[in-house]
Amino acid sequence: MQLSTLLLILIAMAVISFMLGRRRSIAVAGGYGSIRKLHSLPKYYGYYVAIWCGLPGVLLILLWLSVSESLIMSQVIASLPSELRELPESQLGLVVNDIKNLAAGQFINEQRGADVAVAAELYSSLQASARWILSGLMIAVGLVGSAYAWTRLQPRLRARNQVEGIIKVGLILASTVAILTTVGILLSVLFEAVRFFQKVPFTDFLFGLTWSPQTALRADQVGSSGAFGAIPLFAGTLLISAIAMVVAMPIGLMTAIFLSEYASSRVRAWVKPILEILAGVPTVVYGYFAALTVGPLLGDIGALLGLNVASESALGAGLVMGIMIIPFVSSLSDDVINAVPQAMRDGSYGLGATQSETIKHVILPAALPGIVGGGLLAVSRAIGETMIVVMAAGLAANLTANPLEAVTTVTVQIVTLLVGDQEFDSAKTLAAFALGLVLFIVTLLLNVVALQVVRKYREQYE
Repeated sequence: MQLSTLLLILIAMAVISFMLGRRRSIAVAGGYGSIRKLHSLPKYYGYYVAIWCGLPGVLLILLWLSVSESLIMSQVIASLPSELRELPESQLGLVVNDIKNLAAGQFINEQRGADVAVAAELYSSLQASARWILSGLMIAVGLVGSAYAWTRLQPRLRARNQVEGIIKVGLILASTVAILTTVGILLSVLFEAVRFFQKVPFTDFLFGLTWSPQTALRADQVGSSGAFGAIPLFAGTLLISAIAMVVAMPIGLMTAIFLSEYASSRVRAWVKPILEILAGVPTVVYGYFAALTVGPLLGDIGALLGLNVASESALGAGLVMGIMIIPFVSSLSDDVINAVPQAMRDGSYGLGATQSETIKHVILPAALPGIVGGGLLAVSRAIGETMIVVMAAGLAANLTANPLEAVTTVTVQIVTLLVGDQEFDSAKTLAAFALGLVLFIVTLLLNVVALQVVRKYREQYE
């Protein structure tokens, strides 16, 4: 039985338990007319029974998924001939992959065909048995949990308190998982970045002016020792992001002001959904638009003005990236402006201010924290964009402030460094983690600055 089927069965059991628990609570109270005798509403008694039915099953599934694969594979490996069991760990891992591939009906190494075929058959058999055992245990645990909760249903049972307590524990666990995931990402990047800085001095990376990460694969090779000065990457990232924000922020903010303050409800109902369609366009489509339309157009305009515009330029990538970010700025700013209390507008009009003066001196200052948040989201999106830069700005790590030349960004180089079969023990691949650490720190600093701005103006207008 597949995992999806098990989850559907568990959901169905929980729904039935909810209905039975709710009905049981009404019965023990003496009917609908005596519901007031219950400590909690009948639905909380239903939730109580449903939780006792579904939660143990979910925990059992998680426990089973965490240990079943290792148990099954240990039995499969134990069934292999001694010459395969005694292989080095790396080669034994290849054998295990062949077993899994053959069990899934894929191609394997024919040199180990007979032994692997037997092991794959055993692997499939054990997996099938494990799924049936899990199904039986899950149904049994769900029924036992429902029966236990059913016997506890009494008018004095504090069902609401217990249900809300379980939900609170779940929310705490969810937030803990989010925090631990963030910490894990940071530590994984940090440890690999430290390995990189053991090979390349920190000052050379942070202040170097040349980026050429190609390194020698063998000791007898020369001429490719690598240069890891990241200043050109930082400059290219800032240049393209600045161009994008110059396009996105004014247009997005003015669009939000028009939709929230000037446009009629009919115009707003048509314009806002059409504008937000831009947010759903894949970035690779924007990349094609930048490479096939905007790039050649800028080249033609530059030729008319006597300027030398590269076929892949920071200007083209920044313009298209700004167009992509406009919906983020406009949508968030529009929601924030609409959240400003109407009383503030009425008070401004009562003092004789015009609509434009009210927008400038009352609405925008009051909505500034949300606008800053939208701008921060837009900046983060611009810094993290990859496809548009690859297709429209190129891969050349040029240190320049000229938007008409080709540049590259940090995210593009991270992708480039990790493409293909790479060993994570060379300065070339480890440089990607150092770049990732820099991006993390920059994003953190942006959040700190935005929080300070939000706190300052929130104290003023709340």
